[in-house]
Amino acid sequence: MIAPSGRPHGHAKYHLEGCRCLPCRVAASAYDRNRRRAIAYGRWQPFVDAEPVRQHVRALGEFGIGWMRLARLAGVSTGGLSKLLYGDRPRGLAPTKRVRPETALKILAVEPVLENLGDRTAIDGTGTRRRLQALVCAGWPQSELARRMCMDRGNFARTIDRSLVEVGTHKTACTLYDQLWRTDPAEAGIPAHRAQAARGIAAARGWAPVGAWDDDRIDDPEAFPDWTGHCGTPRGRTIHYRIKIPVCQPCRQAAQQLAAA
Repeated sequence: MIAPSGRPHGHAKYHLEGCRCLPCRVAASAYDRNRRRAIAYGRWQPFVDAEPVRQHVRALGEFGIGWMRLARLAGVSTGGLSKLLYGDRPRGLAPTKRVRPETALKILAVEPVLENLGDRTAIDGTGTRRRLQALVCAGWPQSELARRMCMDRGNFARTIDRSLVEVGTHKTACTLYDQLWRTDPAEAGIPAHRAQAARGIAAARGWAPVGAWDDDRIDDPEAFPDWTGHCGTPRGRTIHYRIKIPVCQPCRQAAQQLAAA
């Protein structure tokens, strides 16, 4: 039930507007009862120190999550976050010293994960490169991938080798990879000669195919492609020779370590 003032009936209206209707009295009574119980158990914390929350907000800012975006993600007011960081400048008030526990928990719950970053935030391009290169290995021409990503050919050519990419580009590449990695280019109308040309370019540049990557390692810069199922072990080099694929560096190192043992 909404009162004419716009504030819903409940605890706040009971105290701020003096309303004594049944819903307001019940809400106020429940609040006071819970408050007394919390005080009795030593758990009553109407406010907590704002500094750890402020530090978290600034840390998220370094990841490209601005305070206005953070307010939307956390479900808190932009005005409250502004005062937390900058105070109330028109009134000459310093940044907030204390915040409500529930507000602190909402803000602290926001982490700098990919889903929370803005599309223009620059991130490591390892996963993007590997996904796009693997699709070329599968026979998808770069011009076709560029078209599907709504990119011009020149920008795509830079993206497929770029060390940093924007979050939006990475998300688009992930979506495209999920759509195409099990699809034969011929089924999408790609002529055989164009698919073969794409595979030739990938082979010449040493790009790893889809099967060389595990989903949980493809974004890890420290991971290496497993061309043989045994890459990084002495057995891997033998399989490289058998399937006529150039020996990768991890297999070469494993063989050297075995010979030196």
